[in-house]
Amino acid sequence: MKIIFRLLLCVFIFSGCQKSVDKLPDPPPPPPPPVLPFNETPVSVAITPGAINEASGIADSKTNLGSLWVEQDKGHPADLYLLSYTGAVQKQVHIKGAQNRDWEDLAIGAGPIAGKDYIYIAETGDNSQQYTDYTIYRFEEPLASADTVFNFDKISFQYPDGSHDAEAIFTDNATKDIYIVTKRDAKSKIYKLPYPQSTSAVNMANATGELSFTGATGAAISTDGTEILIKTYLNVFYWKRQAGETIEVLLQKPPLTLGYIPEPQGEAICFKKDNSSFFTLSEKPSLVPSVSLNEYMRK
Repeated sequence: MKIIFRLLLCVFIFSGCQKSVDKLPDPPPPPPPPVLPFNETPVSVAITPGAINEASGIADSKTNLGSLWVEQDKGHPADLYLLSYTGAVQKQVHIKGAQNRDWEDLAIGAGPIAGKDYIYIAETGDNSQQYTDYTIYRFEEPLASADTVFNFDKISFQYPDGSHDAEAIFTDNATKDIYIVTKRDAKSKIYKLPYPQSTSAVNMANATGELSFTGATGAAISTDGTEILIKTYLNVFYWKRQAGETIEVLLQKPPLTLGYIPEPQGEAICFKKDNSSFFTLSEKPSLVPSVSLNEYMRK
């Protein structure tokens, strides 16, 4: 009887344990994917073949409604192109006295005179990382009637740690600081030129951090300063800024990866001035007949 009793007791205990195991709660479901603020497929318009073949930067014009400013990189004259949202090139404006050693990005933001919009051209390309100094040209945004820009500020700068190839800049409208993001470092580095930048001496850029990825080819900040985009050839990354948050702190946070259809050699990106969308524009590889202006609408 003792043996039978013990056997029954073991069966009872085992059954209880088994039931308790069966009653373990299910693991929690994975969190839902983040809601992306922009559509994953763009509205695209073709640009006249041959009109703009090596776009390296774009910025939505504040003065000329329905148009964007576009720059081309090395090998082209020191000119800006006014491009309609429909893909038509409306104007070519020469920056007299400027040099296009390797223009790599374009931005529009606040500058020395309150209430005026300034164009910033980034002479920051350095594929071989051979230069010791770099330049950002700054001037008031021209009207579509202008053919030539005669007056500009030349903001020369150096990095504290040697040469870098940088293809992405943006400006903070609130502080007028200029941010530069490198391309070829193991992780893209972030530097800042605090306002007021000298136009007579060489400025020393401040290192402020690095991104979690490499290969930055363009950057943009929304007009209100609350959203930042940085793109590579394959992705567009997005940050949303909280009230009182500095850009330095913001860019150390993990970004959202937006829906983006890679372009042949997509480098240029900007917000639409009313923040209702963002645009991208690619260089044209030799085997591609033309490129398109792509607009990703806000949801």
